Amino acid sequence: MTWLARPARWHADDVNGPEIHISFAPALGLFVAAPRRSGRSAVVTDGASTLGHVVESLGVPLTEAGRLLVDGRPVTPAHIPAAGEHVEVLGIERPQLVPGAPLRFLLDVHLGTLARRLRLLGVDAAYESEDIGDPALATWSAKERRVMLSRDRGLLRRRELWAGAYVYSDRPDDQLRDVLERFAPPLAPWTRCTACNGPLADADKDAVRGHLEQGTQRTYDVFAQCTECGRVYWRGAHHARLEAIVEDALREFGGAAA
Repeated sequence: MTWLARPARWHADDVNGPEIHISFAPALGLFVAAPRRSGRSAVVTDGASTLGHVVESLGVPLTEAGRLLVDGRPVTPAHIPAAGEHVEVLGIERPQLVPGAPLRFLLDVHLGTLARRLRLLGVDAAYESEDIGDPALATWSAKERRVMLSRDRGLLRRRELWAGAYVYSDRPDDQLRDVLERFAPPLAPWTRCTACNGPLADADKDAVRGHLEQGTQRTYDVFAQCTECGRVYWRGAHHARLEAIVEDALREFGGAAA
């Protein structure tokens, strides 16, 4: 699937053609210029570009646009606007359904904390700590059918993406709440490696002893180990902080505690 559609490139207000009137849902106000944040405003189109491209040229990634209404009737992003049409761009309905594949995510290099917190909750969240570039991320999203999470609007406009979503906050607590509210992924805390995203399995203390400092060996008896990277986990000094994140997420969004 893809949620993006693009025709020939142009920019609003740089052409002479059919004039339409467009309005944006309040939630989309941060993407558009101030004069377009309230009520309808006029846009001159080129008569050939799709509505999807018009919307994106005005600043709104199509990943953030919900239903598109023309004179009150729903249309697709491929609609070619005609003179005099009134266009309404609605926000995404939450929770958002992602059809056609298991719900899993891909996060860009700036969202490492969010990736680790999603993994802590058992959500499949791929992440590369090196900046591999927008084309590679878009290709990864398409190949594995992952929802691209990013605060980079340019990345979210790439046509190769399978699906994407803008992360609205720069605070990890709010970022996590935003993603959980928007997509409602199943939660299974303590089942995924926060380092590599692999599944965790219960581990015998003797089997992992070689990975442990002497103090850890003396103090703890319950362990888990990543089946992919081999990292060993136990309820150490930071467990209370992590447990608070888990409990808050389960309380607000549900799921099964592990």
